[in-house]
Amino acid sequence: MKVTCLKTASYALMHLTVAICVAYALTRSWKAALAIGIVEPMVQTVAFAFHERFWSRLRPGAPATPGHA
Repeated sequence: MKVTCLKTASYALMHLTVAICVAYALTRSWKAALAIGIVEPMVQTVAFAFHERFWSRLRPGAPATPGHA
């Protein structure tokens, strides 16, 4: 469980960093980059939950966890 938590935290940090860097590259504004980079991962997390729910309904009984097909 500890490894899963660390992996999740490191992925969240990576996602946040990439989102901010991409937003800065597109806007050349740190203010906009930080706003986009903070909001986008939160929205993406919610979208992923709906995505998983959709796919789990297509295959009843199948685990909703990626990689466990």
